[in-house]
Amino acid sequence: MRAAFPSRRDAHRLVLALACACLAPLAAHAQAFPAKPVHLVVTYPAGGSSDLMARIMGQKLQEHWGQPVVIESKPGAAGSIGMEYAARQPADGYTFVVGNLGPVAVNPLISKVPYSMDKDFVPVALTATGANILVVPANSPYRNLQEILAAARAKPGQVSFGTSGPGSMAHLGGELIMRQAKVKMNGINYKGGGQAVNDLLAGHIDMMVADALPVSQFIKTSKLRPIASTGAARSRMFPDIPTFTEAGLAGIVAENWWGVFLPAGTPKAIVDNYHAALVKIMADPDLKAKFADLGVEAQASTQDEFRAFLAAETSKYSKLVADNNIKGE
Repeated sequence: MRAAFPSRRDAHRLVLALACACLAPLAAHAQAFPAKPVHLVVTYPAGGSSDLMARIMGQKLQEHWGQPVVIESKPGAAGSIGMEYAARQPADGYTFVVGNLGPVAVNPLISKVPYSMDKDFVPVALTATGANILVVPANSPYRNLQEILAAARAKPGQVSFGTSGPGSMAHLGGELIMRQAKVKMNGINYKGGGQAVNDLLAGHIDMMVADALPVSQFIKTSKLRPIASTGAARSRMFPDIPTFTEAGLAGIVAENWWGVFLPAGTPKAIVDNYHAALVKIMADPDLKAKFADLGVEAQASTQDEFRAFLAAETSKYSKLVADNNIKGE
């Protein structure tokens, strides 16, 4: 008896059915993400700007995804420890990191770090930017930027500014001021911004370019006097503080920033899932208000915009680091 062979049309249908059967689990997997808790790596200690923003984002992502978002604190080495940890995690989307200016753009320029931003990470979106504020003690003789610069010109190397370590925004802010104003000041490095602020309050240093969060309470209680903001425009948190340009020194626009990164090799469908989730939560009025209270502005860039931004920041600080021979510790 002759075996019956399927017609060409039936054969095509069979191939199509088999293909759909093979692809269905993959599609279901992509649609189901995340199917378990997601881990968010924070590269700085608890209580700082990065940690507080991450917790706000984590809560919103948890509500969006319907899965827990677990904060993993991996501080140390100016953020490099957390970045290395995140880079070594499986590329399955279940671990991501909020990186900022220091460990992403500056640390690789001044130290040998155990990760490559180009090879080990996928940039997803810029999520926040925030200006820094030049502050002096309340009893300081300097009441404005021009008085500080006049003193620096009259006493080269004697006006001091505190930093939270080589390559920190506080350090780079001081270097930018010296370069733009053509003055010489004395940078004093501390192990963290909190120690520098404490010495500033005690009058042991003359000034500091600080994140808005750690100095905001002291500005509001008149223990520190704000001089100028490093933003391109005035801060929503402190609209009365002039920008450096308004204070008489152009070329000082140096905002801190934060963005989401995934380990290299993360499937595109999962990267797209993250981006869509970030676009949604970063537009949430409650999140935007909470970020504003921290002195930062919520963002949600495209991936291409974020890549271009990262390239521009790296180029900007590469020149500053090289021109001033800045080295890590």
